[in-house]
Amino acid sequence: MNIRERCESLVRELGIADASDILSVEPLTGGVASDIAKVDLGKRTICVKFALPKLKVAADWQAPVHRNAAEYAWLKVAADLLPQSAVRLFGRSEAQHGFAMEFVSGEDVYLWKTSLLEQKPNKGEALLVADMIGRIHQKSSQSGFDTTPFQNRDDFHALRIEPYLSATAKVHSDLSPHLNELEDMLYQSNQVLVHGDVSPKNILMRSGGPVLLDAECATMGDASFDPSFCLNHLVLKAIHLPATREHLLKDVVAFWQAYATHITWEPPTTLESRVCRLLPALMLARVDGKSPVEYLNDAEKDIVRAISKSLLKTPADTISEFANRVSADLKEMNT
Repeated sequence: MNIRERCESLVRELGIADASDILSVEPLTGGVASDIAKVDLGKRTICVKFALPKLKVAADWQAPVHRNAAEYAWLKVAADLLPQSAVRLFGRSEAQHGFAMEFVSGEDVYLWKTSLLEQKPNKGEALLVADMIGRIHQKSSQSGFDTTPFQNRDDFHALRIEPYLSATAKVHSDLSPHLNELEDMLYQSNQVLVHGDVSPKNILMRSGGPVLLDAECATMGDASFDPSFCLNHLVLKAIHLPATREHLLKDVVAFWQAYATHITWEPPTTLESRVCRLLPALMLARVDGKSPVEYLNDAEKDIVRAISKSLLKTPADTISEFANRVSADLKEMNT
């Protein structure tokens, strides 16, 4: 079926509307793991999402389509815990591995990635995102939280560990011991509910707060992953954007401080140490893994390689030290 036919089938199955009520179906770009479309039903507009078995990247990257269920479950957790900012949900089809949700729009809505790359004034986005992730992690670490929908470590391995760490280890064999240790750490942990893709490209900002989408990697896992994944994007943009570098590196520290207030499941310093080890691995992965960022030029990629290798071989003890070392290395490189 084409995307329109899939949308017609989904809205009919979920009882949202009849196929004849659909005025238009507009495929949306930006994601690599799913087919996403904006569906105009006349009186309202919704967004539908179907998981793909092969991601839309150059490398051969396969992933199970049942991950769509964990994504929907993560969105429900966020909606229950943070209703003022979470996306509204309209139902999911197990048979079609697809679901329907609110199409987030409005004059106050903007994509955090766009704001960062266009170097717009800082509105405290990093602190808001850190607070949201921290709240979800804390809630999921408590007794009584239903972890059943999120026992997806093999899906997480296929979507995150293999394409980011395993693939990068093949390119940088000298770093294999460091990267393999991180792989084992992430695969074995069952600490908190991990979103797995806390990237500015997945975060819409609106007056109620950040709306975090694309939870296809959701799993019970190591708490270091989500903050590391988000901080990675801030560090890479600090390398790419000299004019806002100082502010971005300050946001790295502020993000961690806001997130750390929610850590109750282990000593914050213990988790901070793991983030300091994982973060440079993810930096390197966004250059030499299966999902490289699109905005870095060749010179900037070499800078990322040099800084991340140094921080992998001799990790920082704290996020503040991490940011200071990145800043000092960039000044030494005269970039």
